[in-house]
Amino acid sequence: MSQSDPNRTYVESTIIMTTVRVVVPFVFTFGLFVMFHGAESAGGGFQGGVIVASAVLLVAFAFGIEPTRAWLEGPLAQVAIATGGGVFALIGLGALASSGAFLDYAAYGFGKDGVKYGIELVELGIGAVVSGVLVSLFFSLSQGDFRSVASGDGNGEADTEAAGGDHA
Repeated sequence: MSQSDPNRTYVESTIIMTTVRVVVPFVFTFGLFVMFHGAESAGGGFQGGVIVASAVLLVAFAFGIEPTRAWLEGPLAQVAIATGGGVFALIGLGALASSGAFLDYAAYGFGKDGVKYGIELVELGIGAVVSGVLVSLFFSLSQGDFRSVASGDGNGEADTEAAGGDHA
């Protein structure tokens, strides 16, 4: 693609790339901090997962979506979603097996520290699910995987009969 191509969507910028290289580790670390401190202060798994996913999106915007997709290629997002959901379910069901309620951290019998670590593990699992889903959705939307279901020709205009009948 030449520089004068009007359809060019990615412009390489040394300033943006350098800024993202410096900022992304801090954003990622802050996302993990928010996940782990959800039990003691504002934040939690959802908020931390969104922050972690935003770090990946920053990399994609700075270095290009396709190179970032190739870098993260494979089942990474699916593994994050499955592992996060598994951690959440195991901790919740483990409490049920220990004669407690679902996610009753005290049922494990580890005392106050056990409750704190149980909450942090659940928040980390939720964060993994949220960040995996957001990154997957971003890459799917950028690739054009989602098309209009109501449209037969794929141009996004809904069929008149599917949208409510004849408007003549």
